Amino acid sequence: MWEAIASNKRRSVFLVLAMAAVLVALGYLIGGVLVPGGQYPGVAVAVMLWLVLWLTASVAGSGILLGSVNAREIQHDDHPVLFNVVEEMTIAAGLPKMPKVYIMDTDAPNAFAVGTVDNSAVAVTSGLLMRLNRDELQGVVAHEIGHIKNYDTRFMMLAGVMMGAIILIADIFTRTMFYSGAGRRRGGRGGGQAQLILVVVALAFAILAPIIAQILYFACSRRREYLADASGAAFTRYPEGLASALEKISTGAPLMTKVNRAVAPMFTVNPREATSSVSGLFSTHPPTEDRVRVLRSMAGGAAFADYQAAYEKLHGTGVIGAATMAQSRPVGVRPPSPEPEPEDLDKARETVDILHRMGGFLFLQCACGLKIKVPPGQKGDEVQCPRCGRGVPVPQAAAVAAAAAASLEAAGEDGVIPPLKGEPTEAAGYTCQYTPGKWQSLRCPCGRTVNLSPNFSAPEIQCKGCGRTIKVERA
Repeated sequence: MWEAIASNKRRSVFLVLAMAAVLVALGYLIGGVLVPGGQYPGVAVAVMLWLVLWLTASVAGSGILLGSVNAREIQHDDHPVLFNVVEEMTIAAGLPKMPKVYIMDTDAPNAFAVGTVDNSAVAVTSGLLMRLNRDELQGVVAHEIGHIKNYDTRFMMLAGVMMGAIILIADIFTRTMFYSGAGRRRGGRGGGQAQLILVVVALAFAILAPIIAQILYFACSRRREYLADASGAAFTRYPEGLASALEKISTGAPLMTKVNRAVAPMFTVNPREATSSVSGLFSTHPPTEDRVRVLRSMAGGAAFADYQAAYEKLHGTGVIGAATMAQSRPVGVRPPSPEPEPEDLDKARETVDILHRMGGFLFLQCACGLKIKVPPGQKGDEVQCPRCGRGVPVPQAAAVAAAAAASLEAAGEDGVIPPLKGEPTEAAGYTCQYTPGKWQSLRCPCGRTVNLSPNFSAPEIQCKGCGRTIKVERA
C-alpha cells in the first residue's frame, strides 16, 4: 500500500510526514515541561496515543462513521440500479472487491466512501437517489470509488487520526497548565529562566499545533477531491454526469445539519461548506463551482491528461502528480445514457419504499389496488384499507397463530411467556406462500417483517430477528 501511495501521492505523503513532525515536536516539548529530562518519554507517549487511535480507527472506524449517519446496508434486490452502478464502477476502477452499499435516510443529496480497496463501503443518501438520473448517480459513485482506488479513504483516516492525536494532546496539556498552575510551580522551584522559556514555547506550540495540523490536513484533502473528480470522469467516460450531480448536491447539501465534523469532510460535497464559494485554509473541499468548471472544460476526452489540461487552463498549474499522469491512457467521452429515466415522483416512491422495507414495514396490496404499509409492531391478523374499508389479512408464516397460542397457554400465573423451545434451526416448519415477480412481505413468528424480492429464488429464508428458517413455497 505504501509503495502505491508514495508513487502517486508524494505531496500528500509529505503533508502527513509534516503532521508527524508536529506530533513528535509536541510530545518532545510537553515531556520536557512536565518531567525533568522527559522529552523522549513525551515523544513515546505521543506516538503510543496515536497508535492506539489508529488501531481503533482501523478496526472499527468504518462502522463508527457509517453508524454516525444511520447508514444501513442494502442488497441488489433492494435497489438494483444503485447496486448495478456500484458494480460497473468497481469494474471500471479495477478494484479487487466490490464495496458494500449503504443508504442514509436524509433528503439532502450526498455520498461518501470509507474503508480500503479490499474492504470498503459506499453510502448514498435517499435524497441523492430521488434527485439524480443514472448518469449523475454514476458520476457520484465513480467519484467515491475514485477515493477508494486512490487510497484516499485509508490515507485520510491516517491523517485524520494523527490530527486528532495532536489536538487531544495539546488540549490536555493546555488544560493541565492553566487549571493546575503546573507552569507557575515549575518556575518557582528554581527551574531558572531556561525552564520558563521552555514552558512558554510549549504552551505556544500546544496552541498552534492543532491549527497547523488542520491546515495540513485540509490542504491534503482539497487536492484529493480534484483527483477523485478526475477519476470519476475517467471511470464513467462522461464528465458532464459528475458536473451536473455536483451542482445538485451543492444545492441540497446544506440540509444535512446533523452531520458531525468527523464525517462531513468525507462527503462528495462537505455539507458544512456547501454554501461557500471560496476555498480557504480550513476548507476540506475546493469550491464546487470550480470543480464543475474544470469538469466541463474537459474537451475531447475523459482521461487524467484531459482533466490536467482543463485544470491548467483555468488555474495555470497542474493538480495531478507526474506519476499518475505517466499512467494516463486516452479515454474517449461517451454520449449520455439512452435509457429512459423514471419520473421524479416514481424515483421518490421507490426510494421511500426501500427505506420502509429496511425499517421493517409490511407491504400489503388491497383488492382495490391500494398499497398498504403496515409499521413494525402492528398487532392483529388484518388491517383495514383506508380507501375502501376492506379488511386486508396480514400474511404470516404458517403456524404463527399456533405458536402464539402455545406460548400464551404455556405462560405461568405471572403472565410471563417463555421462549420457544429449541434452536432456530429446529423451528424450520414455518412456511410461506410466494408469488415470483413482485415484492412480498410476511410476519415471522417473532414479529419481525421478512421481505421477499421479485427475484427471490431460494427455497428458504432466514429471519434476521430470531434466526428461524422459513420455507418458501411458490404459488
